Amino acid sequence: MESRVVLHIDFDYFYAQCEEVRDPELKVKPVCVCVFSDRGEDSGAIATANYTARKFGVRSGIPIIFAKKRLRDRKDAVFLPVDFDYYGEMSEKAMNVIKKYADVFEYVGKDEAYLDITNRVEKNFEKASHLGQQIKNLVREKTKLSCSVGISPNKLISKIASDFQKPDGLTVVSSDKIEEFLEQLQIRAIPGIGKKTEKIFSELNLETIKDVKNLDVFTLSKEFGRKSGTYIYNAVRGIDSEPVKEREPSIQYSKIMTLKKDSKDYAFLSKSLEELCNEVHKVVMRNNRMFKSVGVHFVQSDLSNKSKSKMLKSPTSSMEELQKTAQQLLEEALKNQTHTIRRLGVKVAELSEIHGQRAITSYF
Repeated sequence: MESRVVLHIDFDYFYAQCEEVRDPELKVKPVCVCVFSDRGEDSGAIATANYTARKFGVRSGIPIIFAKKRLRDRKDAVFLPVDFDYYGEMSEKAMNVIKKYADVFEYVGKDEAYLDITNRVEKNFEKASHLGQQIKNLVREKTKLSCSVGISPNKLISKIASDFQKPDGLTVVSSDKIEEFLEQLQIRAIPGIGKKTEKIFSELNLETIKDVKNLDVFTLSKEFGRKSGTYIYNAVRGIDSEPVKEREPSIQYSKIMTLKKDSKDYAFLSKSLEELCNEVHKVVMRNNRMFKSVGVHFVQSDLSNKSKSKMLKSPTSSMEELQKTAQQLLEEALKNQTHTIRRLGVKVAELSEIHGQRAITSYF
């Protein structure tokens, strides 16, 4: 197989780091970005925590109430609601910097991407290392965000490598170093190996990737099924032939505003919503797009989030349709509303390009 050079880039504690960029004073505090539910102030889960909070055992996915208990001695601990629109903007800014350096760019998520850089670095891992550092420096310069980079001959090892020296790491694993690099690692380092699989290996007294390499493919298939068994057999040997595939973010357009006053009054909110729809529609038209999904989003006075969306029967670029659907969603969302609303947002998604002549309703 032709040798490749693949770079995986992964932003460190992304949501919490974005909040630190917005407010640098947070850098010395434990910061938890939370997905609040509608059931009360401490109901919900941690989306991301910074490294200061992690020292106290706070991890993504744990209930907010547990995180607050673990941080009870840190009076400066900060619990913030997720702000996906802001994180999306930060991600887009960073990805625009990164993708210029790729032969092939594969967007994975807001905080993660693969780059095939084989031709750009002429298959040379030393050049790849310099390019990796250059990308890291540029991302920091343009966005103030740190990221970790892994470089290797394939996607699997590059992903493992980007996690190896977090935060702000750069790990290069050339073809002749794959075995040495992998064998020192715990089996959990392999993407897709979760607690359940790790527990089974532990019961077999197998802890590291080197240990698991002693199992043949038939034993692994018997234990985990043919597909998973084959994957593990290949992964512990660093075998992965999946190419980096061109993939851009699935975009949505959204606008959010902080209201002049907290309110749950429909007439007051309706005027702001109209303004937001106008702004979103301008972006839709500027990009020659149609949308099939419309949503409204609240950040409530207790900092919890609430959203409501609707899928339309067919894609449209109609301003009238956007306004009508958003106002309807606002009305529905305000039924039994107890908290006042601090921030209000509108988004359109399920985007497609307008082909040929635009619908008559799209002119404005």
